Amino acid sequence: MISTAIRVARVGSAAELTAAVLLLLGYAGLTVAALVPSVGGFAAAGAVTYLADRFLHQRGSYLVNRLAKIRAGLSIRFLVRELLLILLLARMDLSTHPIFYGAIACFLVFFGFQAPHSALTTLIKLRRRLPVATRNVDLSKVHIPDAPPRLLTHRAAEKMLHLDIAAVVGLLVAAVADMSAVGFAGIGVTLLLGLCYLLALLPYVRGKRIPSSAEGVLGKVDEWLREYRPETVLYFSGSKDSAYQVNMWLDSLEQLDTRPLVILRERVILKKLARTSVPVICVPGGVHLMNMDLSSVRVALYAANVGKNIHMLRVPTMKHVFIGHGDSDKIASVNPFSKVYDEVWTAGRAGRDRYALADVGVRDDDIVEVGRPQLAPIQPAGSGTPGAAAEAEAGAEPGRSTPQGRVATVLYAPTWEGWDDDPGNTSLLLAGENIVRGLLAADPAVRVLYKPHPFTGTRSKAAKAAHERIVALVEKAAAQRDADPAWTVDEEARTAARAELARIETELAGLAGGNDERDEAEASRDGIADPAREARAKQLRDEWNAAYWRSFPTWQHMVISGAEPRLYDCFNVSDAMVSDISSVVSDFIASGKPYAVTDSAELGAEEFKRQNTAVRAAVILSNSANELPELLAAVRDTGADPLAAARAELKEYLLGPDEPTSMERFNAAVRALKGRAEVRNERLGAVTELASIPAPRVEQDGVPEEVPGEGPDAESDAEPDAASAESEAPIA
Repeated sequence: MISTAIRVARVGSAAELTAAVLLLLGYAGLTVAALVPSVGGFAAAGAVTYLADRFLHQRGSYLVNRLAKIRAGLSIRFLVRELLLILLLARMDLSTHPIFYGAIACFLVFFGFQAPHSALTTLIKLRRRLPVATRNVDLSKVHIPDAPPRLLTHRAAEKMLHLDIAAVVGLLVAAVADMSAVGFAGIGVTLLLGLCYLLALLPYVRGKRIPSSAEGVLGKVDEWLREYRPETVLYFSGSKDSAYQVNMWLDSLEQLDTRPLVILRERVILKKLARTSVPVICVPGGVHLMNMDLSSVRVALYAANVGKNIHMLRVPTMKHVFIGHGDSDKIASVNPFSKVYDEVWTAGRAGRDRYALADVGVRDDDIVEVGRPQLAPIQPAGSGTPGAAAEAEAGAEPGRSTPQGRVATVLYAPTWEGWDDDPGNTSLLLAGENIVRGLLAADPAVRVLYKPHPFTGTRSKAAKAAHERIVALVEKAAAQRDADPAWTVDEEARTAARAELARIETELAGLAGGNDERDEAEASRDGIADPAREARAKQLRDEWNAAYWRSFPTWQHMVISGAEPRLYDCFNVSDAMVSDISSVVSDFIASGKPYAVTDSAELGAEEFKRQNTAVRAAVILSNSANELPELLAAVRDTGADPLAAARAELKEYLLGPDEPTSMERFNAAVRALKGRAEVRNERLGAVTELASIPAPRVEQDGVPEEVPGEGPDAESDAEPDAASAESEAPIA
């Protein structure tokens, strides 16, 4: 019942739901207490409304936004509480008392402060918003002063409104104890603090506290671009949940032989961008981007097909390449939009064949097989991954382990529901619960890791509900296993791992430089990567990942969401995977481990394999998931794995050969395309130069005639004199 109420109210937890109920009951209590009248009841109900409101705002509750939409926003709620306080004073026969008029005057003046306060905070925010936001770009020549103290600008409206507490408390004391002095003192404190707040904000809207103008900032960015001379650009635009699509390419960019640059179009993506040493420029404005000096760029890489790509595609001096954010048999992997690019880079031969079969206008000559350089962290089966080693060392209980002496781990990583209701998009709706129940009931037992796609439930309520039911299944099974004395835990090792995690997270937060506490302008000004710090951060992330897995029992079922641990880290600690048609399957094939794919559309195994290359070496699951024992048998006994050879063959077809490495092939493709761009630009330059030379005039007898004013001795474009004109007249 509580979970149903949470879904209906669209709040994130039972605590939020409780706070929302208390908020509503609190205002009802204020009304009753004011009418009775009861100072004690009013004080208690008022405290509840203050605390509940504060809690909901700190949690960013959806309910708070809904209240604002129906004109019951924060300011209105504070005003209602203050009006009810005035009603309380009137009901206590204080309407002729000076404290009553003082209260009215106080709240009128106090709410008069709200308009200039809101104007000042908005003006500060607007004036500090640069036309671009950057990382690893030297903006030392741009005037960017320190931001106002966070105390003044963070959740400023809430802070200003809460200054009325002094007046409210003072008036309640004055009403119950007949101490007018306390009431007037509270009024004075509220008004004085409000005035001081306004005065503290004033210096930040004028003079040297304001950053350089937009034109000045853009000019300095162009100067930096001319000095840095980027050659390869990764261009990206997308929603806040799509940051992973650009993050997956950052390590590859850092290893390029050419000078890289990342161009983003949304500020929210910059906030979610992973740490990198590559220069990053976020340019929200299309006009600003099109006026930016990118004359040195020769190759532009695109990780997604989005409308804003046109702002970069219009530049003819660079070659444009679609690299995507994964390689799969999804329809998105053969989007007809891809024909606008000069080249399309695929992982292996499968991508080339996929475009040929789709016949969407992408020429075979324009496809280059470069592998998937970001798959380097994926460790092949039998390589002694950190997770497997830890599990083998820990061991497992008799009768509950595989022949290798440890509990096998199976990853369930379904994709999201997509943009339509095609049943083949995801296994969540029709098969997800059957898959998870089958894995949880496996004998010998396995550990289940559930890692959903970041977009899961963003479009379909049914998919969100299915996801929540699967989470509940996994969490319930985890709790039951944790309570079962047959499953033992090395508490000392787990405690040590958690302590290590805390230490690493503290150091990582220190290395981050407090970016979360700075505004965007300061982050751009100070966001220069230190190679030593970046190397240390990379080392710490690896240590964090190892400590994370050690902090849980090796048999513990887990729901894994968020950016960490990464998907490939989950690959490395898993012995098998169940997924859907997506790039996750193609990526997992790099490990060589057994995997299963769900035929959610019920095409039948043969037709499903015919339509989807990546499943040709997979165990095909129906929506009932009755075929799971085939997958688990291959996990428990490698000798009983009939698809091992097929997976090795499919790996090369999908991802290309192991040698040369994918990064080497990716680098070579960038260099080759850069060369083509330079040849094109030189040829166009020669043609343009030739076109600027005027064609000679030819007389009737074939003798060329110089154009007036353009001969070797010409000094002006003046008309020839009469004598010259007469001498040049044709002979009759």
